[in-house]
Amino acid sequence: MANKMLLALLPSVCGGLNLQRSALLLRQPASLIRRASELRASLDIVFEESGEFGTTDYTMTFKKDGETISPWHDVPLEAGDGLYNMLTEIPKMTLKKMEVATKEAGNPVKQDEKKGKARLYHGPIFWNYGCLPQTWEDPSVAGGEEVSGAAGDDDPLDVVEIGAASLPMGSFTPVKPLGVLSMIDDGELDWKLIAIAASDEHAADINDVDDIEQFYPGTVSGIREWFRWYKTPDDKPVNAFGHDEKALGKEEAVKVIEETNGFYKNLMDGKADAGKLWLGK
Repeated sequence: MANKMLLALLPSVCGGLNLQRSALLLRQPASLIRRASELRASLDIVFEESGEFGTTDYTMTFKKDGETISPWHDVPLEAGDGLYNMLTEIPKMTLKKMEVATKEAGNPVKQDEKKGKARLYHGPIFWNYGCLPQTWEDPSVAGGEEVSGAAGDDDPLDVVEIGAASLPMGSFTPVKPLGVLSMIDDGELDWKLIAIAASDEHAADINDVDDIEQFYPGTVSGIREWFRWYKTPDDKPVNAFGHDEKALGKEEAVKVIEETNGFYKNLMDGKADAGKLWLGK
């Protein structure tokens, strides 16, 4: 049943990825494209891989000027002009569940695992998935009634990037925030920021969550349903959503970014319990 639900999302979501691509091909302002290119170049980050990809031995380590850096701590959150730097952990239309290892030195990207085995999605994720550096969802701070009092999941803020291009794993991309979903996973608040790459052909025309439908139909509902059902093939319950399951708009999304950045600053200043997190200190 769960696998059928995931497969049922495929036609509407994947259709929305390319629908109107040729008929509504809009020229992206040169200034925005140039800005995105300059931001990527200015980071000047490379990565090194070890181990076999898709196994629990795989590790992607980030370096700058020959020194190992943390993609969580050493990359700026803001990219300028209202954009934010997104680290892509899982490119669209892939199955391997990769993530920043927040408890390991250097915070490399590694294959997520369960009981020593690599975790794979049971169906491809239809969007680029990653996180924002220098953000953190504090597990000691309970949310309000709109999220049933759920506290943070102890991870950086997740990002679902909806653009047409597949973003390489380990890449940093300037993105524009559009909206946010308050997913509740096993009792923990796990915000899903909805964003679009500044270089996407429609980025200049999509400025809020309600603008998405015109250019990428079915995307917002597709994101919500994909994340609602994706764990059920493992005999886990469906995920819930706060705020009456509504995707909040850009203004609220920016507030979530600012709040999680504030939690991160408290973490780094020793004002929050780090537990086993690696902070580079």
